Amino acid sequence: MTEGESTVSKPAKSLLALNPSEDVEFQKKVQQVKKRRKTPAALAPGVIYVGHIPRGLFEPQIRSYFQQFGKILRMRLSRSKKTGGSKGYAYIEFDCDEVAKIVAETMNNYLMGERLIQCQVVPPEKVHEKLFVGCKRVFKKPSLPAVGRYNKKHSVEELEKTKAKLLSKEAKLRKRLAAHGIDYDFPGFASQVPTKKATASEDANISVLSDDVTPVCTPSILERRKSMAGPEEVDDEIIIRPMPDVSFGEDEEDSGLSGEEEEEEEEQEGDVSIEEKKEEEV
Repeated sequence: MTEGESTVSKPAKSLLALNPSEDVEFQKKVQQVKKRRKTPAALAPGVIYVGHIPRGLFEPQIRSYFQQFGKILRMRLSRSKKTGGSKGYAYIEFDCDEVAKIVAETMNNYLMGERLIQCQVVPPEKVHEKLFVGCKRVFKKPSLPAVGRYNKKHSVEELEKTKAKLLSKEAKLRKRLAAHGIDYDFPGFASQVPTKKATASEDANISVLSDDVTPVCTPSILERRKSMAGPEEVDDEIIIRPMPDVSFGEDEEDSGLSGEEEEEEEEQEGDVSIEEKKEEEV
């Protein structure tokens, strides 16, 4: 080859087997090796369980922390359906199972936020098919959690509707028990419904005294007695009574008379009164 001639790469010759009779099998093996070089080996994903997660760590913080070990395919933080709060554990899937094993060994019993992180590898046969359902959905706080529904102030109509529903369920339950021949009586919700209040006349005949030695006498009972007694009648009429005409001089004179003189005076007064009556009749 001279200096002016360009170097041309010649194609590589096909490999031949030493034994001509085994050349066909040898060529098949060569083709298989060439295919292996072109297609890289697929990585098996690995899933880990992360528990005892401190409060305040959610999906963005957990993802940014564990990405330092490798590529994260999916992640799911367990949350409460009622309040939306974190339950303290999550599942993370890495693209390689070897990376998952390294993360589990490194982060197990790792102190974070005054808690020891628990990290374990989940075997492939124990990974549920619906484990990562909804993992890519952005979390939104429940608009009407159950706690708010329970603690809110219920209107009178809602309370009446709830009471009617409970009483109807209880009546159906009693019918089912009777249909199966079960004689079982229980108070249920019907006993908690307040009965109609008695009238004032009936309450007046009910004794509020207890069976103890000392009767019950509380301010509430006193007010109840006053309300049953009704308003007190106030007498605004003023009655002026005349003073008796008694003089001290006559008393002294009368006190000085003897017993016989007093009898005579009484007889005279009696005669005068009889005469006055006769005159009035005439």
